[in-house]
Amino acid sequence: MNERSDDDARGTAVLTVDNDGSVLDAGDREAIFGRFVRLDDARSRDAGGSGLGLAIARAIVQAHGGTLVAEESPDGWCRFTLRLPMD
Repeated sequence: MNERSDDDARGTAVLTVDNDGSVLDAGDREAIFGRFVRLDDARSRDAGGSGLGLAIARAIVQAHGGTLVAEESPDGWCRFTLRLPMD
């Protein structure tokens, strides 16, 4: 996890988390924020969650005027980047 604060004109706090799990296809990077989305068919609901976590996280971030996106990290893994206004 990397934490940094951008000192741009908007005063934006930025948090990045690099996931070293399975590589996330570019086409799935937006889909994972949908409700009940689970990309791994091998995970059962009993052992793997409901697929709501990222949808809830994004909704909270957006309610505070921020963004939460999935991108590719320099190492090719999935990077989650959260940006929140400091004001």
